[in-house]
Amino acid sequence: MKKTAILLLLTGCSVFGQVKKGKLIWEENFNGNKLNEKVWNYELGDGCPNICGWGNNERQIYTKENHKIVDGKLIITAKKDGNQYTSTRITTAGKKEFKYGYMETRAKIPVGQGIWPAFWMLGSNIKQVGWPKSGEIDILEYVGKEPHMVYTTLHTKANHGDNASSHKTLFDNIEEGFHTFGVDWTKDKMDFYVDNTLVFTFNPSDKNEDVWPFNQPFYFILNVAVGGNFGGPEVDDTIFPQEFIIDYIRVYSNK
Repeated sequence: MKKTAILLLLTGCSVFGQVKKGKLIWEENFNGNKLNEKVWNYELGDGCPNICGWGNNERQIYTKENHKIVDGKLIITAKKDGNQYTSTRITTAGKKEFKYGYMETRAKIPVGQGIWPAFWMLGSNIKQVGWPKSGEIDILEYVGKEPHMVYTTLHTKANHGDNASSHKTLFDNIEEGFHTFGVDWTKDKMDFYVDNTLVFTFNPSDKNEDVWPFNQPFYFILNVAVGGNFGGPEVDDTIFPQEFIIDYIRVYSNK
């Protein structure tokens, strides 16, 4: 699955507003002492042979060992092991997929030059139509080389990679403690929120399939990448290990 670098198209803060949540329809609270594999899949290795470096020249190798569940929180740890970077990437593909709703996570991000955590979604038809036609919803991306900035981005066939529909917003304290990151996704538009503050709206007038592939189920992805076209290329090895701590994921109806 390809995850490309993003070129900023919009900067600064958007119109502020509070999200309106509907009925809670699914939640993952990371209870117990291990990941629930009835909900989550592991994606392992370096992306080879299909998309080495996970499509972005990323440096990490994904394993099943770089995460743990402690006190109801998922902790993904990016490490430097000798000359190798390791991390974890998990998805809900084929197990928990959603069409429309308000999707939110509460998380504490890792920091430092070369770190790249993300909470994002891909269209469930990606194996049939490929990326970017499947669509991609990046609810949270943070790159350590740009402190205090949160990226929210959409990739479509019409606008993807360096031409994606993207927005970054300044939050001076985003590296401190836990914050919420969400998207309110309807059949007409997407509103992105950080700490319940509206930061970006995507509402194209022309919703043909190349512009708006967001009329089908999508699944969640959580990961921490290292380096790559967007997160790097430089990596500060002194920052490791770094932890991406996820408190919960919740999906609400927006009806």
